[in-house]
Amino acid sequence: MATTHALWGMAVALPVLASEPTLAPVAFGAGLAGGLLPDLDLYAGHRKTLHYPVYAPLAAVPAVTLAIATPSTVTVGIAVGLTAMALHAVTDAAGGGLELRPWLADSDRAVYSHYHGRWIRPRRWVRYDGAPEDLAVAGIATVSLAAVAGSAVTAVAVALLAVSAVYVLVRKSLATLAEHLVGLLPTPVLSYVPERYRESQ
Repeated sequence: MATTHALWGMAVALPVLASEPTLAPVAFGAGLAGGLLPDLDLYAGHRKTLHYPVYAPLAAVPAVTLAIATPSTVTVGIAVGLTAMALHAVTDAAGGGLELRPWLADSDRAVYSHYHGRWIRPRRWVRYDGAPEDLAVAGIATVSLAAVAGSAVTAVAVALLAVSAVYVLVRKSLATLAEHLVGLLPTPVLSYVPERYRESQ
């Protein structure tokens, strides 16, 4: 879930809270943004256009090194943001495939590696986005944040977890709803709809 990625992006900022607490607000904001940013490609080459499972970690390493050497709002923000983006892209491979109903396990595409020029297959350690275990992973991040972060961060984390819980409850019915809504679209518009939503059209 995007919310799971957002929560773990915020969790990436926890070391900053311990070492440079004055920079923690920037770090938490950057982690939240970095965790969400890759999924902005949802309707334009999802898990490919903004997902970099090889390049993002490579970019994060020097950014983190620089932030440790010269901590500032800029260096820490960039380091945490890039690390959150990298974590997002890498962990997508641990989930389900890129399909309308990923619980059916029909897809062999989890996330695209621009370095290898091919799709990385899904491991399905988390069976699909919105699975109960996805909520559990989000819960771990929420508890970690609530345990040590301030009230504002905790409030954001709890709100994201609440959204996650609702999504888990309606996840499978959303696939049917999306399929129905796509069926109502005029033919000229269908070409702009991601392929996974047109599987039955």
